[in-house]
Amino acid sequence: ALLAAATGAFAESSALEEPALEPGFNSHYMDPDVERWLRVFESQGREIFDQRQGIVQASGVRPGMAVADLGAGTGLFAILVARAVGPAGKVYAVDISPGFVEAIEKRAADYRLSNLTPVVNDPKQTGLPPASVDLVFLCDTYHHFEYPGAMLDSISNALRQGGELVVIDFRRDPGVSSPWVGSHVRANLAEVVAEIEAAGFVLVETQDFLREISYLRFRKQG
Repeated sequence: ALLAAATGAFAESSALEEPALEPGFNSHYMDPDVERWLRVFESQGREIFDQRQGIVQASGVRPGMAVADLGAGTGLFAILVARAVGPAGKVYAVDISPGFVEAIEKRAADYRLSNLTPVVNDPKQTGLPPASVDLVFLCDTYHHFEYPGAMLDSISNALRQGGELVVIDFRRDPGVSSPWVGSHVRANLAEVVAEIEAAGFVLVETQDFLREISYLRFRKQG
């Protein structure tokens, strides 16, 4: 009862939420030069790209699972996860950028992946059906949420009972993080965990195989 009351209050407050980011923070993704972003996101030396196989393995995707890659960008992880869940599984490649989603759809067709569904969402909603996925995967995405409360509420709604949320994002540690991370990422690790737990999730795992990036796994409660 206490959990239901807390999550209900969270959902109500998220509906009235003020933007967490400066206006235009994500505007450069809305009509993207996809080839340029492929070079940025999928290049040797970028830790997320170099560790992509380890990230997928750590996320626990298995054949037959339904997974949403939220903030899918160029589709790097959506493609890898679609292969990991196999023909019996399903992957939703979700992004607020129609240009990215169109490019992912073409990429999936080129790779002959019939288990990948592209979805254009908005800053407050995943665009996914209720109780449709076992896992929501966020990589380099959480700090781009303009309305984290509303989006977390929507993620919870899309997850099945006991479903999980994996968050992989830059650590904002003053004196440790790069100046770019310090100016670009709005919340530190403790703040991120507190926000997600307030939305009705419990932190069940952390891993430290990434140098500059946090790996967090949460489970939906209630």
